[in-house]
Amino acid sequence: MLVLASASPRRQELLRNAGIPFVARPTDIPETPNKDEAPRAFAERMAREKALSAFDQHSKGFVLGADTVVVVDSEILGKPRDNADAARMLRLLSGRTHQVITGVCLLGRESGENQKETTFEDVRSETTTVTMNTLSEEDIQSYVSSGEPRDKAGAYGIQGRASRWISRIDGDYFNVVGLPVSRVYRMMQEHGAL
Repeated sequence: MLVLASASPRRQELLRNAGIPFVARPTDIPETPNKDEAPRAFAERMAREKALSAFDQHSKGFVLGADTVVVVDSEILGKPRDNADAARMLRLLSGRTHQVITGVCLLGRESGENQKETTFEDVRSETTTVTMNTLSEEDIQSYVSSGEPRDKAGAYGIQGRASRWISRIDGDYFNVVGLPVSRVYRMMQEHGAL
C-alpha cells in the first residue's frame, strides 16, 4: 500500500477521489529554501526529503512525498507564518499571474534481474500558471480572517473561497489544489505501485 508522506487533507482527498489506496504518515522536516535555490528545485527537494523521511520509517511498499509552492517574481511563497504574512502574499498575487509548482517523489522497491530487489527514487514536478483578479484590501482582510489561507502555499485555496478570484489557469487544476494526480498515477503505473 502507498504511504503518503503528508498531513495535507487536500492531498488525502485527491488520492481518495482517484481511488488510490494509501495510509498517511506525516513527516516533520523544515521547509526552507537553500540560498539561491530555484523554486522547482526547492519543491522537488522538499518532496524527496519528505518521502525519504517516511521511507526510512516504513521501508516496505511505496512512499509518496509532495510539496507545493507558489511563485511570483521568482519569490517562493510557502505557507504563511501568520495572518500578516498571508495578507502580504495575497497583495503580491492580486491582479497578477503566478506559478504553482508541486514536486512529487515516489520511492519504493522494484524487482530487477535475477529477482534482486532494488530501491528506486522518481522525482518529478508539475507547474500550473494561475491568474488572480485584483483584490481589494477588504477582500484580503475578510479572507485572511476566515482562516482558510493558514495552511496553504501562497495563502489561498483555489478549491475554496479564493476560487471567486481565479480568472484563469493553464495546466493541471489538481496541481494547484496540492497534488498533480494524473502525473502521480502515471508514476505509480510505471513502477508497478498500483
